[in-house]
Amino acid sequence: MELLVASALGIVTACGVYLVLRPRTFSVVLGLGLLGYAVNGFIFVMGRLAAGAPPIVSQAAAAAYADPLPQALVLTAIVIGFGMSAFVIELALRARQDAGSDHVDAREPEDRG
Repeated sequence: MELLVASALGIVTACGVYLVLRPRTFSVVLGLGLLGYAVNGFIFVMGRLAAGAPPIVSQAAAAAYADPLPQALVLTAIVIGFGMSAFVIELALRARQDAGSDHVDAREPEDRG
């Protein structure tokens, strides 16, 4: 199970990095979203992946509870990521309107030289 989750997070991270390096602003926004999902997934599974085992092992075997800290961190990161995504999309739309291009450097490929 650990290999499957690690591979999935690696693929999502690689796709996010690839999209961030693209020259169009929409691809950059999608890449940032994928990187956020990869980090949230990493934080969430950071505790333990064993099924039925408590993530915090105490001396008293009867006290089986889940650690709320990773869930709280991921929930906070989702809310902050949503707000930042909305801001970056609005910023990209404004840059497209002002520059007339959705390239990151505001120049079309034939204009470079």
